[in-house]
Amino acid sequence: MSSTTEKPYPVSEAELFRFAELGRESSTLTVLRHARIAERMGLSGTDHKTFDLVGQADGPLTAGRIAELTGLSTGAVTGVIDRLEKVGLVRRVRDPDDRRKVLVEVVPGAAERYAPLFQSAFDGLREMLAQFSPAERKVIERYQNVMLEQLRTEIMHNSRPT
Repeated sequence: MSSTTEKPYPVSEAELFRFAELGRESSTLTVLRHARIAERMGLSGTDHKTFDLVGQADGPLTAGRIAELTGLSTGAVTGVIDRLEKVGLVRRVRDPDDRRKVLVEVVPGAAERYAPLFQSAFDGLREMLAQFSPAERKVIERYQNVMLEQLRTEIMHNSRPT
């Protein structure tokens, strides 16, 4: 339960099923959209989303941290980093605090090279949001934030598939 909700509200089985179906379809279509974008970037879906995670970080990450965030093995992460480095999206750098450690950082300007691939998604989002009042958008945003927090918690506590 989110700290923003003071009390739980009952959810019917039919409502739960409708939201589950909407979530499933949304997830599938989102994966397909990103697979298409990744293909245009010359990447796999995993490489693309790993690049996205590295780009969202506050700074360079170790391969171990990338493995934790993605749930991939460290060996798989090494391959992802190699491929991202080969296409000029990331680079390996020495940790200034511990020269034995290698960090992965996004090459400046790398993300901007692919910004046009996301323009139609931003345009569609603007058109979609324009259909909702500011008050409705706040509810949608709250729902998205609660859902994302639940996903983050689930992924961080179960980072490795069983």
